[in-house]
Amino acid sequence: MKKIMLTGFRPTGKLHLGHLHGNIKNMIKYQPDYENYFFLVDWHALSTEYQEPGNIKSNLIECVVDLIALGVDPEKTNIYRQSDIPEIAELFLYLSMITPLSWLERCPTYKEQIKQIKSKDLSTLGFFSYPVLMAADILIVNADVVPVGEDQLPHLEITREIARRFNYFYGDYFKEPAELLSEATRVVGTDGRKMSKSYNNAIFLSDDEKTIKKKIRQMITDPERIHATDPGHPDICNVFSFYKIYCSEIIGEVEKRCKKGHIGCTACKDQIWPVIYNSLSDFQEKRQKLITNIDEIYAILEKSSKKVREVAGRTIAAVRQKMGID
Repeated sequence: MKKIMLTGFRPTGKLHLGHLHGNIKNMIKYQPDYENYFFLVDWHALSTEYQEPGNIKSNLIECVVDLIALGVDPEKTNIYRQSDIPEIAELFLYLSMITPLSWLERCPTYKEQIKQIKSKDLSTLGFFSYPVLMAADILIVNADVVPVGEDQLPHLEITREIARRFNYFYGDYFKEPAELLSEATRVVGTDGRKMSKSYNNAIFLSDDEKTIKKKIRQMITDPERIHATDPGHPDICNVFSFYKIYCSEIIGEVEKRCKKGHIGCTACKDQIWPVIYNSLSDFQEKRQKLITNIDEIYAILEKSSKKVREVAGRTIAAVRQKMGID
């Protein structure tokens, strides 16, 4: 039997370059090699959007459209909605009983978002216990590997710790899932922080040519460089990070020109933004076709959820039996 690969997406807005290079490319690349579970985490979205949840459903459908347009194949992959699998919530409850608070308190992603996101009240149990729900998402299908970006590694380690703790108390059952990191583990946003919808610094996959040009043009490059002919420092330049992703074959030449002051920052931006935009042209064309047939998207979600619930039901039956509450 094939090993199981699982990953999830928060439907809090459109997909962006961080998603694409953080884990979607790996998902698509390894799709033929695994039994795949790709899902939309609408319960997770509620942890930050609970005050205004109205857009979660529409964002979720947009996200499914994006994934299929990028190359996720519904014939090879279970694409489903988290809230359609109630067994996940039940497993979350059981896992929360054995998870020490200290494991959640030390999570760096939790600390970072509490510090960075000031526009929302995140001092809730739902947001604090996010890693436990993530563990339930993964363990409900006993996944072997999880494509993740660098920022999700601490959460995945908590999942492994929870799996070990469960196995220690009740006997071996859960696997300890491994990460599947992409080459671009951390994609910077337009402000230099990691690309995130929450930080309002994302370049979206559906952005048009004018928007992508504007966002790249506004990016901070080398603050120490005053004139176009001044020697640059590509190692601290946010735009240079996109050259690493999109132009790896000429990265040495680009670095040399920058360091010698042979190209200015604006000219450098104007060479990379068309590359980014053109790389998305096929995706955007497929997306336009899919968006006109939403009924098909709902049918895909319904078909997958039935399959996933069968797997989840077996997991819950085993967990209840092992915990002695069956």
